[in-house]
Amino acid sequence: MIKPETFVNYLQKKGINFFCGVPDSLLKEICFFINENLGSKYHKITANEGSAISLATGYYLATNKVPLVYLQNSGLGNAINPLLSLCDKSVYKIPMILLIGWRGEPGSIDEPQHIKHGEIQETFLKTIDVPYEIIDNKFVDYTLISNLINKSKKESRPVALIIKKNTFSNFKIKSKSTANINLMLREKVLKEILSSEIKNEIFVTTTGKTSREFYELRKNNNQILNKDFLTVGSMGHCSQIALGISMFNKNDVYCIDGDGSVIMHMGALAINGTSKLKNFKHIILNNGSHESVGGQPTVGKEINFTKIAKNCGYKKSKKVSNFIELKKGIKWLNENKGPLLLEILIKNGSRSNLGRPQESPYTNKINFMNNIINE
Repeated sequence: MIKPETFVNYLQKKGINFFCGVPDSLLKEICFFINENLGSKYHKITANEGSAISLATGYYLATNKVPLVYLQNSGLGNAINPLLSLCDKSVYKIPMILLIGWRGEPGSIDEPQHIKHGEIQETFLKTIDVPYEIIDNKFVDYTLISNLINKSKKESRPVALIIKKNTFSNFKIKSKSTANINLMLREKVLKEILSSEIKNEIFVTTTGKTSREFYELRKNNNQILNKDFLTVGSMGHCSQIALGISMFNKNDVYCIDGDGSVIMHMGALAINGTSKLKNFKHIILNNGSHESVGGQPTVGKEINFTKIAKNCGYKKSKKVSNFIELKKGIKWLNENKGPLLLEILIKNGSRSNLGRPQESPYTNKINFMNNIINE
């Protein structure tokens, strides 16, 4: 396996000194090292992958130096517009290195939302004309990386390093902050929501551990599962799925979102708010991190979601940080007309034995549609 510090130090020796992107579980050790050892001037966790490409472009324009953008392969969907309409050799010819986590690699076991991305990974890069090399835990020949960096510089174009699972060894991060130790755990918040007096509810839950915990709470309490749309993949799009449902269903629709998800496509807040839908109820579980892929920080605790929501047209918004406030907040959501936003401050943490939905996404979709369309 490759030590993160060895890998990053080599890149820096080759003149790569600016790093940005969206964290991925396959790249988390690299992200941990970069986050602890580079200042904020030379490392930014961006809202989404397209933003990372644009930020890296700005760095190049200001310095004439090659940047590195890290991302999960599913994030290439967000990145493709600036890659082709900004960085491509037929437009501005912007050199950069893409460090891509290969989720869903053929032959590996992964979640259903990653299968198609994994299958088309190499074909996709060939189609958009991005040269690449594949790196795994047996990698020793750094001349491959050197040659790729030289190609990016010489031809002024993006190039990519595809990173397989278990390529990087663990990087021990420093002691975590205890500033949020008294905040609530996400699973306990979800349990409180499910045990509340919300009636005729439809839930849309965001990707990652939120949907997994929500599903297990339903299952363990023998509650029906066909009122929940569990969003797998498509990070950042949870609230627009919920909005589309609320436009054509009379029941209250509760979108349970995450801070990283909301930040990724924050423009959705403006559409949600100005839609003026009385049955749209938006919950943001804010732990200030990308917990499902390693816990790398977001700016979720540094911005005011409630004020942003109000300025985007939400009728009312509220923030809570303890169980007494939470109970009142859920009651407030239940009793008032939307669009409403409830931000719930939580801390990181989940059970080590947390499972995954047993049904396929397709089965979840069919069960969900059969329930809400027949109402």
